[in-house]
Amino acid sequence: MRAHTRRRFLKISAAAGAQSFLAGSLRGGPTMGMRLGVIASAGEDPDKVVARVRELGFPTCQVRMEQYSAELAKRLREALDRHDVEATAIMELGPGPKVWDFIQGPATIGLVPRATRRARIDALKRASDFASQADVPAIHTHCGFIPEDPNLDLYKETVEAIHEVVSHCKNNGVMFLYETGQETPITLLRAIMDVGLDNQGINLDTANLILYDKANPLDALDVIGTFVRGLHAKDGVYPTDPRRLGEEVPIGEGKVDFPRIIQRLKDLGYRGPITIEREISGPKQTEDILRAKAYLERLIG
Repeated sequence: MRAHTRRRFLKISAAAGAQSFLAGSLRGGPTMGMRLGVIASAGEDPDKVVARVRELGFPTCQVRMEQYSAELAKRLREALDRHDVEATAIMELGPGPKVWDFIQGPATIGLVPRATRRARIDALKRASDFASQADVPAIHTHCGFIPEDPNLDLYKETVEAIHEVVSHCKNNGVMFLYETGQETPITLLRAIMDVGLDNQGINLDTANLILYDKANPLDALDVIGTFVRGLHAKDGVYPTDPRRLGEEVPIGEGKVDFPRIIQRLKDLGYRGPITIEREISGPKQTEDILRAKAYLERLIG
């Protein structure tokens, strides 16, 4: 069986047998352990970006694309195979303005805002198609400030929008991952249950729950831990200004208790990727990423 055909078969089998699929990693099966990664913005030159991931010593990455096409999917797949790097998810936020704060955020982030909802649904479907073409097992996104009151029309509309995207992903044999941040863990769990499909998971961003003051990420694992299929290793401090998010800081300098989180994930049987995210640019970003890599390698063992 050709490699691409075999990968496609495994992906379809995974979608059909979701429970065994969810029990392990996104790709490697139940024998593969936690493995570190980094976020890669591929642009129009996937080979250069994937080569850089390998150069930094990472076996995995999450990929952010500026556009989608069958040709780019082919080139991304070839680059991943050439450099022996595993892409664990395609990141997509959709078009339109996004303001990462407490004031404008609820009206601009994710699938909750009505004004941009249809365009973002369509963008996420395109990301799912691209993931399928490139043989990447998942997409992930921020769904936004999902209302805590399930009786609100806005909550019901949001669940319907998510269901449309998740259903499209399921038809592609692709997982849909919710990035944590704007919603409380119990609200996120409720949305997952109300969407009701078996190809849903969570990309746990350890810092976002703190930056948005929604939960301590360690405690959040008691609520949503069994749904975690990806993890953004990121650190931060709680907000003190009711208009602005808390501050992201280098791993080890914030409120995230990584030793206990890694141990709790091990206790839960998590065998997925741990993707380092440092939302700054320039040489300091690479320096912080490599320092975080060394630190997390010791914790993972």
